Amino acid sequence: MLSLRRLYSWHFPVLILAAMTAAAQVSPPNPDNRSPAGAPAQSATLPGALEPPATESTISPGVEVTGTTPHSGEPLPTLPPDQFTDCYASNNTAGPEAMDFVAMALCEKQLERDKHVVIEKCLNPKGTNPPAVVIQACTELLDHKVFIGRERYYVHANRAEAYLSLGDRQQALADYNQAVTYAPHNAKLRFNRALFYLGQSSVDEALQDIDAALSLDPKLVAALLQRAKIRRTQKDYSGALADYSEAIRLEPKTAAVWSERGYLYLTQHDYENAVTDEAEAIRLDPKLARAYLFRGTAAGARGDSSGARSDLVTALRLDPSLGRFVTFKGGYPTVAPPP
Repeated sequence: MLSLRRLYSWHFPVLILAAMTAAAQVSPPNPDNRSPAGAPAQSATLPGALEPPATESTISPGVEVTGTTPHSGEPLPTLPPDQFTDCYASNNTAGPEAMDFVAMALCEKQLERDKHVVIEKCLNPKGTNPPAVVIQACTELLDHKVFIGRERYYVHANRAEAYLSLGDRQQALADYNQAVTYAPHNAKLRFNRALFYLGQSSVDEALQDIDAALSLDPKLVAALLQRAKIRRTQKDYSGALADYSEAIRLEPKTAAVWSERGYLYLTQHDYENAVTDEAEAIRLDPKLARAYLFRGTAAGARGDSSGARSDLVTALRLDPSLGRFVTFKGGYPTVAPPP
């Protein structure tokens, strides 16, 4: 599955800047209305902050989510505390006329640093934060309304990935749905939810999201290739061929795409086009073992036994695991191509 971290981590500096800008708009919180563990008061919300829709998306109709919610286990690690509330309270005990504005400025800086840390934990740009930490950090960002409006989709999308890595598919889908609610026109987000649906064998829902993603971004090659594979399994060979051909038009120098179309030709017994596509894949990437396997299979079907043997030997040398698809009959190799 495509990593959401890879798709969204490039937004990290932008979100940091957005959060810091938002922090400057926050009125000083009421020290008597603090949440436990020094967390920011719920009254310290951004003016005009958008609450999640009154009816949040949870599970799409007709989708049966499998998997179990993991046990909570050990308490989640404590993130660096937001010290702004305590800092403000310690400098406001004698009334507004006695406030130390220098200290208050330092409090603001501390709040910015804390938010920077929590944002980094949630967005996880390097992929090194444990999923439980990502979930806690993203939840803090949502609860304290660090981001407003459409920007909240980043947080829901990253939390969905963290839930999914822990096996909590129910919460993952709820977050994917909420992310789509905030950013319905984000093609990559729709494609990532499609991959989730495929993992649940919800092919119809996956196709709907892939179609939506491609309507938003017709150049999203990953979506074209995924739809081609689905169409191939559904025996919609003309549709699959159209998707592969469009992917090649968009990425003509990607060997794997040529090989995928060559495999489709192979399954349709169009051996001439299969050989042509696999030959181009090999030209672009001489170490692509599957391309040799498929070309060798097509060559053998055309009666070119020497070419078939040469390609199969090369394929097995590059990737010995492909040997499980090769059998010998009458001293000649035959191949059951991998799916």
